[in-house]
Order: sequence, then structure tokens, then C-alpha cells
Amino acid sequence: MSHSSAALDRFYSVIPAGGIGSRLWPLSRADAPKFLHDLTGSGQTLLRATWDRLAPLSGDQRIMVVTGRAHRAAVEEQLPELADLNVVLESEPRDSSAAIGLAAAILERREPGVIIGSFAADHVIKGPAAFRQAVVEAIAAADTGLIVTIGIQPTEPAIGFGYIKTGADLDIPGAPSAQSVNSFVEKPSPATAKRYLSSGQYLWNAGMFIARADRLLEEIGAAEPELLAGLLELAEAWDTPRRGAVVDQVWPKLKKIAIDYSVAEPVAARGGLAVIPGQFDWDDVGDFASIAKIHANGRKRDLAILGEGARVLADSSSGIVVSHTKRMIALIGVDDIVVVDTPDALLVTTSANAQKVKAVVDALRLSGSSDVL
Repeated sequence: MSHSSAALDRFYSVIPAGGIGSRLWPLSRADAPKFLHDLTGSGQTLLRATWDRLAPLSGDQRIMVVTGRAHRAAVEEQLPELADLNVVLESEPRDSSAAIGLAAAILERREPGVIIGSFAADHVIKGPAAFRQAVVEAIAAADTGLIVTIGIQPTEPAIGFGYIKTGADLDIPGAPSAQSVNSFVEKPSPATAKRYLSSGQYLWNAGMFIARADRLLEEIGAAEPELLAGLLELAEAWDTPRRGAVVDQVWPKLKKIAIDYSVAEPVAARGGLAVIPGQFDWDDVGDFASIAKIHANGRKRDLAILGEGARVLADSSSGIVVSHTKRMIALIGVDDIVVVDTPDALLVTTSANAQKVKAVVDALRLSGSSDVL
């Protein structure tokens, strides 16, 4: 058996299924978050599509889902193969370091030496064979002790994604395309994004992380020792009758911090992070402009229409209409429009302003209009 195949045998997929996708309001809500919707027209929710991508790599008995207590029934309905011991329920959101770190701590306790890969429940990926190849390389690189991410070759100067600045090629058996990571950079301005694209040194940050669980926990502990202590306390009690009491006591006190900040950025600064360039199409479906682009297949003059039984009449119009009502929607001479019609809320904006929808959600929350969130 080769070293890389032995590493693959120790691989466990982790799907963090959290967040409400506030830039997709009013379609995505607290009780029906983004990952439970079919946003591609494939007939599959984003969560189900994520599972189907990962099952050929780890097997369906080696996929763990971390989600909120309120979403357990919906997740299990979508994923009937999901083993009960692989359901990790959050009592409240504590961000990605806690979610992924708890999965790592539980799995390392059950199976020392396990390699985990974290893949968001709500992204769209086309090219399953290329995706699997990138993950297999990432697993081989992770087995050496590196923290590994998968970056996406940019196809345009996108300003809605973070970027990864790549460094030197790494000589790792089983991971011929592995490169070092110089740094992570936040979402850029349009001019900076064009410079990143033309340089050829930058990849989109897709938020995929692959590592030996012990190494991931070590790095969390280096940056956030109190967070690690809480995660280890939870993992110790997880497979015992004490789980409920310990979760209620420990989980709400864990620091909320994204794994990019607790692990990826500090490890990259020390030269301990590798990236596998992914040769597949990827989108985090972060706003309605992303959904419109997915459905338009690159044709900006198209109008995408989503929603079972949507009633839309359009003349010389482009953009996207999402309708969850039977109301007739007529568009005349409007370009790049976004219309989202639900029984209790209507959103009208443009693709250029789609990222600002989150500000509307924040304003609604502050005004006490939580009934529509």
C-alpha cells in the first residue's frame, strides 16, 4: 500500500453546516439557511451536493456534519446516510474555529492520527474528478504535518473572495502541485483584484482546510489556548452520558473566531501552510449576483428565474428573479436586476449592490424585525 493511499484511508470529511447566508436574505433565513436550498437548479440542496462530492473520498460512514440544533431534522432528512455518531450539534453559533476544532477533537480522540478535511456545506463546485484529485493531494501534504488549503485558480478579478498569495513549489510525494502559502489577503478593491489576477501569484481562498487533527488542534492551541482547552473538555465528554451538561456549560463560553484567523494566517506567517491549486469551477454563492452568474453560464444578458411555479414576464431584462409566491412579476427594460419575492418580504436591488444585502439584515435585526429573519 502506498503512503498516499494509507493517508486516504485515515481521512474523515467534516461539513460545517452553519450560518444563515445573510447576503441571500430573504431567501435564506435562520430556519431555512442557505445550505438547505437548491440554488443551482440541479434538484439538490447545496448540502446534499456537498455530501455527494465527499462520499467517494471518505465513504459515507466517515463524514461528520457540524450544525445547529435547530437544523438537525432538516439535515438528517437531506442526508439519510449520516451516522448518528457523526452528527455534532451546536447549541449556538461560535464560528468556524470552534466548529471545526470540535470535530477535530472528537475524531482525534476516537481515532488518533486521523486526517480531517473541512468543506463548507453551501458552496458550488463543478468538476468532481478535479476536486477529488485536489483533495487527494491535500491529504498527502497534510500527512507530513502541514496545514493545507485548496485554492482556486481565479478566472476574473473578483472582489467578493479573499485571496491566497502562493510561494515556492513544495516537494511532497503524492502532492506534485503543492505550493507554500506566503499570506492570506482580505477581499480586495477592484484595482487590487486586477493586479492579483495578472500577477499569476494569487488563488481564491475557498475556505477548505485539510490537516491531521492533532496538528490542527496544536495550532488552535498555539493561538487560542483557552479555546483549545474548551474543545478538549467537550471531546472528552462527547461520547459519554455527560455530553449534554458539558456542552451547555462549555460551548457558550468558547471564543468566536474564524479559523482563517486562529490557524490559517498565523501558520502561513510561519511557513507551515501549503496550498493545492484546484483546477475546478468553484463559487461560494455569497450573494444573488453569484447565483445569477451560475445560471447565466457567463451570458450577462440572460435573466435567471428560480422558484417552483414562478410567474415572471420579462422584456429586455437581465439579472435574477427568485419567487416563492404565485405573484406575477413583470420586468421591462431593467439590466442586472435582483428580485426576491417571498410571502413576507420582497427584495429589489441590482447585481452590483448584491453584497449590501447583509446591511439590510443587520438593520432589520437592530430595528427588532426578527420575524422576517
